[in-house]
Amino acid sequence: MDLPTITAAPGTPACGPPTRGDDGWVVTRHADVTAALTDPRCVVPPAGPPGPTGTLAWLRATVSRFSPPEHHRGRRAIAVAALDALDPRDLSVAAARRTDEILDRSASPVPPQLRRAPASTGSVKQGPFLAPRVEVMGEAARCVPLEVLGERLGLADPAAAAPAVTAVAAAYHPGAAPAALARADRAVAALVAMSPPAPPEVTANRIGLLVQAADATAGLIGAAVRHGLAAPAALATAALLAEVLRLDPPVRATRRIATVALDLGGRTIRAGEPLLLRFDAANRDPAVRPEPDRFVVDRPGAALTFGAGVRGCPGSGHALALAAGVVDVLRRRCAPVDTPVRYDPHPTLRVPTRLEVTLR
Repeated sequence: MDLPTITAAPGTPACGPPTRGDDGWVVTRHADVTAALTDPRCVVPPAGPPGPTGTLAWLRATVSRFSPPEHHRGRRAIAVAALDALDPRDLSVAAARRTDEILDRSASPVPPQLRRAPASTGSVKQGPFLAPRVEVMGEAARCVPLEVLGERLGLADPAAAAPAVTAVAAAYHPGAAPAALARADRAVAALVAMSPPAPPEVTANRIGLLVQAADATAGLIGAAVRHGLAAPAALATAALLAEVLRLDPPVRATRRIATVALDLGGRTIRAGEPLLLRFDAANRDPAVRPEPDRFVVDRPGAALTFGAGVRGCPGSGHALALAAGVVDVLRRRCAPVDTPVRYDPHPTLRVPTRLEVTLR
């Protein structure tokens, strides 16, 4: 089953050999991105000096996401152990249940005869029925996955954890404004306080799972709703998510640094040079994805959006399960609204700021 083409988002580079950008090399071809992701000589940028326990600096310096090779394996094992205790099917069912509850609350209690648009002529004649609207990002995509995951990870107040995780995610990567950093410090302290008792390294990596899920899962839900809400009901949500993940990835790029001189895609990368690995371009590489802009169900090969190698996302199946639970309900109960969609101005993420739908 094929859906219409989905053109690349603005700013997506074309595939080609690595090129020099404003801050190091830009890598766009599928083979080159995969090579950099799986080459131990290409490491993640350092997190910076650790801060006091319960601060953003402490979290970044302790999670596996930013850990150097000598600490990565042990810290990743903490995250994997926490995820292994969670059943993706349970996550999906819980996310669907919460989304249904949100839509139930959004349904207007006003009698249908009063929920009509006034005629533009000023006449007393009533206009068409106005279906209740739901703002997907704020009411479901950004809160449901975090609340469900936070509850399963044992946080004392999952509803309060969701906005705290969002505040941390906004400052998680370098370049955040001082005000965002201050909010993130307070949010990390709050998340530590509501976490179950555990050694600091365990607590940090369990919080890290939530932070990693925040923008990526919300962006995937937003993209699936935007592109697939009007898709045929026969299209399985899992198939919809898999192809949307390729064509409109919520994580557009990730960064690495070469530790030694190496060859990548026919270019000589010097030691210490940074690499920007563009998932959005590599996912559309015509060398591995014929007719790359077409939405084609069950394409062979997974998108690179969750990464690859020893640092590939350990929670990809859980993220997809959470997203599927939300999107399943929205597909069943909602219809699209023809309004422009705006996105957060982030250099490596693509997450809608607002996305409205109507209840059927």
